[in-house]
Amino acid sequence: MYRIKVFYPGKTKLKFIREGVNHYLKLLGAYAKIELVELKEGHGDKQKVIKEESKSILNSVKGDFILLHKEGKILTSEEFANLIRDKTVHQFVIGGVYGVDEDVVSSASFKLSLSKMTFPHELTRIILLEQIYRALTIIHGKSYHY
Repeated sequence: MYRIKVFYPGKTKLKFIREGVNHYLKLLGAYAKIELVELKEGHGDKQKVIKEESKSILNSVKGDFILLHKEGKILTSEEFANLIRDKTVHQFVIGGVYGVDEDVVSSASFKLSLSKMTFPHELTRIILLEQIYRALTIIHGKSYHY
């Protein structure tokens, strides 16, 4: 069974996003132990928020992690499944509303972009969970992907 942690700053405030997150957590339960780690949201001006949230991320994540980042690598669903397949333990980091600082970027073992488009950081939670679910169904030969 895969063990996956997803770190992000701030509560999931929008009801439809909480519902989507819960939907994918239920589906993922058949394939993985998923832990969502909600970190303290930064307050103040943009640079202060980035610094606070980045420090919290680096203090919380232990070992290798995959950072969702606009300059990360764009993978197909099959390539993402291969990335997941390689290890049974994964940690993902989603930055806050302003992103993360260079310390977080340089500490990431892999930088992943979900798209060339920009998504709200809360919506990214659902998109990432859906893609993890898709990857695990590919790994297990299920028809969800097709």
